[in-house]
Amino acid sequence: MTGYFSSPFPRRTSVGVDVGGVMVGGGAPVVVQSMTNTDTADVDQTVAQVAALHRAGSEIVRITVDRDESAAAVPAIRERLERLGIDVPLVGDFHYIGHKLLADHPACAEALAKYRINPGNV
Repeated sequence: MTGYFSSPFPRRTSVGVDVGGVMVGGGAPVVVQSMTNTDTADVDQTVAQVAALHRAGSEIVRITVDRDESAAAVPAIRERLERLGIDVPLVGDFHYIGHKLLADHPACAEALAKYRINPGNV
């Protein structure tokens, strides 16, 4: 692995995926990801926590999108982060009704870099 520090742990071969401009897998360096613990519908608190996580080094931040109010808040969160100059990919962490929330809230779908279906809910 030229260009990276050596590790006693072998990396498995994987296909790289672009998540909002951040490469994950495919030989790319390990990426720091975090998840907020705020109510995503609370735009102020979620923006503050995403900003703090980004400043601490998180390169991708996951936010819960579990109901209509959360989905409706995502575009405002993205807009506020952009106004603050924070360019961090947001990943929507969906529970049970993600397909419905994305269909009902297309602006939410557009504001997210990636969708994640919680495997415990499948």
